[in-house]
Amino acid sequence: MLELIYPNNLYPQAGCDEAGRGSLAGPVFAAAVILPDKFYHPLLNDSKKISSKNRDILFDIITKEAVSYGVASCSPEEIDKFNILKCSIIAMHRAIEQLKTRPRSIIVDGNRFDPYGDIPHECIIKGDSKYASIAAASILAKVSRDRYIKEISKEFPQYLWDKNMAYPTKGHREAIREYGSCKYHRSSFKLL
Repeated sequence: MLELIYPNNLYPQAGCDEAGRGSLAGPVFAAAVILPDKFYHPLLNDSKKISSKNRDILFDIITKEAVSYGVASCSPEEIDKFNILKCSIIAMHRAIEQLKTRPRSIIVDGNRFDPYGDIPHECIIKGDSKYASIAAASILAKVSRDRYIKEISKEFPQYLWDKNMAYPTKGHREAIREYGSCKYHRSSFKLL
């Protein structure tokens, strides 16, 4: 079972995660979530370990039951200007800014984060499969990003984004080879 609160016990605590770092196109999305004390749902886990159908179910549950949540992004232009790691952190900060409840602590999936004001934070490798609030943030970020990518894929169907979510699949790279890149591609990434 996923832990609810990280051992520093500073509640309310926000869990943060991002989605789309390794993608060739579109924004990187991030979410911050404060879950209610004793929150539990049997499906909740790292978004990569859950089916798309269950992610959608959890998205609705989390957005309804969270004490507070925020979802934000950084554009491909920002990614090209600042780099993907910096933009993942900027997007997380933007998500935290949206929280209606100020957290007393922040836990972040991964090993890199810039301090957010004076709020203490902890980076946790594989945090999205250990802590409920980070898992919840991973769900909100992934579902929000997937929905956005499906929407822009209608504009550029040749890249098959509705299937590959703009990740560097063989089909996506072949489409870039054939049609060139588009306005949503990250020009600082190795597209081919």
